[in-house]
Amino acid sequence: MEELYPRAAGRLAAYADLLATEGTLRGLIGPREVPRLWERHLLNCAVLERLIPEGSTVADIGTGAGLPGIVLALVRPDLRVSLVEPLLRRTTFLEEAVEKLDLTNAEVVRARAEDLAPAEYDVVASRAVAPLEKLAGWCLPLCAEGGLMLAMKGSSAEEELAGAERRLTALGAEEWHIHQLGDGELAQPTTVVSIVAGRAARGSKHTRRGR
Repeated sequence: MEELYPRAAGRLAAYADLLATEGTLRGLIGPREVPRLWERHLLNCAVLERLIPEGSTVADIGTGAGLPGIVLALVRPDLRVSLVEPLLRRTTFLEEAVEKLDLTNAEVVRARAEDLAPAEYDVVASRAVAPLEKLAGWCLPLCAEGGLMLAMKGSSAEEELAGAERRLTALGAEEWHIHQLGDGELAQPTTVVSIVAGRAARGSKHTRRGR
């Protein structure tokens, strides 16, 4: 981590400590995840920043314990990150983490995706929240025109994307791709589906498809 993000290494370590202590005590991180926090969670989330344009407003939908939103805020001070989470016990932890880590570029928003204003964000990110077809219905309407939906996925990414293409077209998506981030740097690269939002999330006849 120090090699990839040397300026953020100290605060990332502090966040890892929060996850390993308060995060596990409150049931936000399983005890078995603690030995692999860096590899499976922090590094896995950090490389997502490579797809995010400079100065973007970012919503992390269903952020849970702050993944990937807090990591993005730590490694990219130029971003303005909204940590969106409906459950009180999680937002309480998030607020404490934001304060302890002095994250002036992050805010906690206790809400569901459906409660947020449409076309509000440059980037809408998520990690292990829902199948892509359902997730797109929550996230794409929140993207500004030409904005990005970034969904962190596992080995099912290609299958999920194939099954969601009709839904993406109906939501006005303009193009979509699968990315492998951190290949050669991480033990397991991060798989991300990126979707470019169109003018409206209510459907568009003029879409371009891609992988």
